[in-house]
Amino acid sequence: MLSEPFTQAQARPELPYTDLAHLPPGVSLPRRIDRLRELAYNFWWSWNDPAQRLFSALDLELWNAVRHNPVKLLRQVRRKQINAVTHDKRYLEIYDRVMADFDGYINPAATWFSTAHLDFTSAPGSIAYFSTEFGLHESLPIYAGGLGMLSGDHSKGASDLGLPFVGVGFLYEQGYFRQRISEDGWQEALYDRTDLADLPVLLVREPAGKALLIPVEIAGRTVFVRVWKAQVGRIPVYLMDSNLEQNSPADRELTGRLYSSDADVRVSQEIVLGIGGVRLLRALRLEPQVWHMNEGHSAFLVLERLREKVAAGESLESAQASVCASTVFTTHTPVPAGNETFPIWLMDKYFSGYWDALGLDRDRFIDLARLDQSWGPAFSMPILALRNSGHRNAVSELHGEVSRKMWQFLWPDVPAEDVPIGSITNGVHAATWLARRMKSLFTHYLGPNWPEALDDPALWEKVRDIPDEELWEVRRHLKRKMLAFFRDRAREMWMRHVHPVQVLAAGALLDNNALTIGFARRFATYKRAGLLLRDSDRLMRLVHRPGQPVQFVFAGKAHPADEPGKLLIQQLYRNIKRAEWGGRLVFIEDYDASIARFMVQGVDVWLNTPRRPQEASGTSGQKAAINGVLNLSVLDGWWREGYNGENGWAIGEEIDYDNPDQQDAHDAEALYSLLENEVVPLYYDRDRDSGDVPLQWLRKIKESIRSLAPAFSARRMVKEYTELMYAPVVNGNGGRSNNHR
Repeated sequence: MLSEPFTQAQARPELPYTDLAHLPPGVSLPRRIDRLRELAYNFWWSWNDPAQRLFSALDLELWNAVRHNPVKLLRQVRRKQINAVTHDKRYLEIYDRVMADFDGYINPAATWFSTAHLDFTSAPGSIAYFSTEFGLHESLPIYAGGLGMLSGDHSKGASDLGLPFVGVGFLYEQGYFRQRISEDGWQEALYDRTDLADLPVLLVREPAGKALLIPVEIAGRTVFVRVWKAQVGRIPVYLMDSNLEQNSPADRELTGRLYSSDADVRVSQEIVLGIGGVRLLRALRLEPQVWHMNEGHSAFLVLERLREKVAAGESLESAQASVCASTVFTTHTPVPAGNETFPIWLMDKYFSGYWDALGLDRDRFIDLARLDQSWGPAFSMPILALRNSGHRNAVSELHGEVSRKMWQFLWPDVPAEDVPIGSITNGVHAATWLARRMKSLFTHYLGPNWPEALDDPALWEKVRDIPDEELWEVRRHLKRKMLAFFRDRAREMWMRHVHPVQVLAAGALLDNNALTIGFARRFATYKRAGLLLRDSDRLMRLVHRPGQPVQFVFAGKAHPADEPGKLLIQQLYRNIKRAEWGGRLVFIEDYDASIARFMVQGVDVWLNTPRRPQEASGTSGQKAAINGVLNLSVLDGWWREGYNGENGWAIGEEIDYDNPDQQDAHDAEALYSLLENEVVPLYYDRDRDSGDVPLQWLRKIKESIRSLAPAFSARRMVKEYTELMYAPVVNGNGGRSNNHR
């Protein structure tokens, strides 16, 4: 049985803390600029360009080499370079302005939350947000893909709006894997162990200075985790790490990597996340009013909260009602493989005796999350979450419809349309993903305070006032910047003695003037990365179209255990290596947040081809849209809501085929037709009297920005979570939380 909860009032009369007094060696600065240390440990810098320039100006080459990690930069930069900037008047002016902006952000006179009159306490940590990954920045590689990026943007949005929010997750020392593509096109997974002293996170300590340790019982043994704090603007994200001498060698590796394919490791990780995460918040003396589970990986927190209440004398029925009323659950995938289940024998191994603490026998415990499958019963994490959450949501309107049908069997007496799963469509944190030149353009034509009104559609009507020539020049600049970055990476591959054909496949021949279409995402089979290659002869004619060339940039990883996904990458890569393409199809290996920023800012068109309706939402196309990139996508996820007929292109219709091959054939034909007859001709339709500017293309870009920027922003999204999910929990309002935009 898992150990008893902390009695913090008796064990720790003083609260744990983090500060800058216990920094690793090497982070020492002149007094004039010593607040760079403070800035380095707050991810606010990651979405503020002037703050980033303070670090890059110390040593640009080193800044790029350390993957834009300010802590690692400060530990490695030469002292004479630091001293030099203290005599640079321009640098010091920027430094003073940045620190003033930083102080104003951290200690504002008011925030949206403080003025929204939601009858909501502002006590720190009132909203606890659990996620197995957080995509805050590439300098903290604890994310794998869309779920992590969404968690990071949600946290940044919560900070901007002033929510009393706290995140809970893991500090993976090896993170997600680095991707290398072999000469034959096979994905190889490489893992690097991170020196935690290099990361922009601070160790949480007890008042005496020792690391705060959280004990969790797992299969009869005690595993200890220490806690690190990533400060994200105004809010903390607490990250757990099991690599401690007190633990066995196997348990020290427990939080080493994301998404292990070993079931024992997965269930152990999720015990730490859910049960250990609750104990972490108790140790920090935080009393959340809202417990938000971002996907089912953290659903064991329900069990720990039930156990606490039963141990305090409540009946199980009363405890379930209380836990349910204060819990929010967001489901992220309609794909069965993405909804995690554990075999019953594994639950027996890890939870034997735990049910006694809940006043249950084994069968009733399993019934909390039983899912009967063809091979027998299993314990379903989404079912545990759905049954014990008072407010549940999908991440787009279509995903909400799919989820209500998918989980209707949990409410057998309720029609599918009335199943209590609402929808709040994902949005993106504009300041993180928006190119600096686009920010400047918006500031000039929308006004300096546009970020505070980002979700106001009326503001974006002013986009029409941006002169076509200025917008086109920014778009050309961003493409040149992206392609230069890719060519530099290809040059580095050449210097590593990679096969010349692989250097060409990495983008060495990319053309600054060609229409550039990007496809970057996780290589799961349902995302259909190979749809474009279904008719290679037709595609060949398209990329070599006389006077109207087209080039395609692919990027993305398959899970190391996803053999079909890796095979898809190999098939694509083998095609890309063919000389007939002339370098117009490329694959950028080791996709991460940095590459993503270049792509969503630099391509002309963002291509998305999921097999409808399996894309829950998607956000990469939203990031592209705010940068003036046009979407060419299947009507799935967020694009089904975003497309208005004038702001991009829709592949196919709102039809769900029972036969996947039939759907693929239909969508491929629609894709080729759109490219040949609409996308390519429109891009190359230039007005010579206006300096060879594609006026109709730019008209479409302006409509895309106008219609999509406010509707798919993290600011809008987090406001909706607050108003539709968090506030009703605090105010005790039950019922269905649906969002009909």
